[in-house]
Amino acid sequence: MNARLEAGRVHALVGPSGCGKSTMLAILAGWLKPSEGAVEERGIRSFSWVPQQPIGVAKRSVLDHVVLPLMIHGLPRKTAENHAWQMLRRFGLTDIATHDYGSLSGGEAQRLMLARAAATSCDMLLIDEPTASLDRVSARTVISCIQGLSSRGCVAIVATHDGELRDACDDVLDLGALE
Repeated sequence: MNARLEAGRVHALVGPSGCGKSTMLAILAGWLKPSEGAVEERGIRSFSWVPQQPIGVAKRSVLDHVVLPLMIHGLPRKTAENHAWQMLRRFGLTDIATHDYGSLSGGEAQRLMLARAAATSCDMLLIDEPTASLDRVSARTVISCIQGLSSRGCVAIVATHDGELRDACDDVLDLGALE
């Protein structure tokens, strides 16, 4: 399979269960080596990963979950908080910024993971099955957030079974067609 993943676009990685979507994300992240072929990552210096199951610290606030990675990347706390508030606005999370992570719904937690990943200046954003465990209303909100990621200028790759999410992406790479 030859594919060019372009910055400023959201690419859907689709195919049946077990065809290697999550494995392909791990290869793109550099966590796994391909068993054959090669991956050329021109200009990719950093990436963010959004897992299928949101991961957070139950007693930390929504705001804290976005601020911490920014501070780890070297931003002073006040600058990190200002940037985090911008991300929370963008992903519709300002009303729950002070809520503990443990109190979030599945859709809120998934949007928080997207906001946290988008807050850092990464070159590539890898998103694994972001709508898999969500109801359609929450899934549509997450899809809308993902569509807005292309404006960041990074390469965004979404592994998905969700036809609505697939159709909302700029490009589709079908791993099932390779079998």
